[in-house]
This record gives sequence, C-alpha cells and structure tokens, in this order.
Amino acid sequence: MKSLAQRAVAEAIGTAGLLAAIVGSGIMAERLSHGDAFLSLLANSIATGAALVALIFSLQGISGAHFNPAVSIAAALQKNLAWREFPVYVAAQVVGAFVGVAVAHLMFGLTLFSASTKVRAGGAQVFSEFVATLGLLLVIEGSSRSRFRAVPFAVAAYITAAYWFTSSTSFANPAVTLARSLSDTFVGIRPVDAPAFILAQVAASIVGTLLIIWLMPHAKPDSDQEKRNV
Repeated sequence: MKSLAQRAVAEAIGTAGLLAAIVGSGIMAERLSHGDAFLSLLANSIATGAALVALIFSLQGISGAHFNPAVSIAAALQKNLAWREFPVYVAAQVVGAFVGVAVAHLMFGLTLFSASTKVRAGGAQVFSEFVATLGLLLVIEGSSRSRFRAVPFAVAAYITAAYWFTSSTSFANPAVTLARSLSDTFVGIRPVDAPAFILAQVAASIVGTLLIIWLMPHAKPDSDQEKRNV
C-alpha cells in the first residue's frame, strides 16, 4: 500500500493534469474555432475524455485516481478510504486543480488566475450537475465491481457524453468547479455560481453512494489492487 503522502501527490498531479486538459483544450478550441461554441465544446469534450483515460491508467495504481472530492466522499462512505485521510485527498485535489488552471493559463499566455464571467446559473444547470455527478458515481462504482480494468474507459466515455447531454456541460467535480471559477475562458464559471454546483455535486455523491450500496450490497471492486491502494 502506498503511503498517504504518495497518494496525495498522485491525486494532486492527476487533478492538475485534468484541469490543464480541460482549460487548455477549451482555450485552444475557442481560438481555433474563432468562437464557434459547437466546435469548441466538441474539441473540449474529446480532449477531456482522452486525458481522463491516460491519467486514470497512469495513477490508478497509486491513489485510486479519484481526482474528485465527490469520488472521495463515496469511497469514504463505503470505508474504502479512511475518514482521517479524506481531508488530505480533498486538499490535494483542490490544490492540484488550481495548479492545473495556472499551468493552462501560462501555456496560453494568460493571467495566472482571473475570475470567470461565464454565467452558469439557474435550476436547470444545478440539477444537471446533480444528474452528471450521480451518473459518474454509478459508472465508477458499477464498472469497478464488474470490470475494473475498464474503469478508465467507462469514466472517460461518460464524461465525454455528459458534456453534451447536460445543460451545465458536466463539471461533476467540486475541485474542478472551484478551479474553473478562476478561469475567465470558455470553460469558466462565475464564482457566484460555483457554490450551487458544488452543493449539487456533494448531494449527488451521497445519494449515488447510498444507491450503489442498495443495488449491490455484497459486491466489491473486482481488483485486489484497488483495495490495497485505497
């Protein structure tokens, strides 16, 4: 089993890589498409999905590749992550997320951080975040119990699709939401809109965990390696 420090660093690196991919591809897509929202979202979703596959495969064996406080909540509720370690995971994810945004901004010659002006408000978008996060948890938990090696592909496929079937474009991650509030780019979210998204994501994590426990009360992840990691 990896040490907590090793796992925390892996979570920070993975979340930073995810945010660099999300924000960087959003900036590149918007520039190359000259503001065409359809092409920008298409490129952004494909790049994010591809990055997720690579990052999960690379770091899954170290920390479990959560990269998401909502996933860590689910792991802790199921006793796959000790509650005393939970704050360390979340802190690493949040720090990594902000680092990823800063890296993306620097790569494209932008200010290190800038408050987003992108409006993402209203009941429909908040509900979309609940649906997106709930679906993500079900995909992760379900696939880890039936075909663990397919988890990276299942997660990436779901997030890529959720970019398109949710009105919020599927943040589904409190750390991602916080960090994107300081990116005044195509992928940003106004800081004032972020708390509602985060509340919906946390609620969905709890509901999703309870649902998976009820649906598969005796099923366990089909990989001994995962259990050793988390």
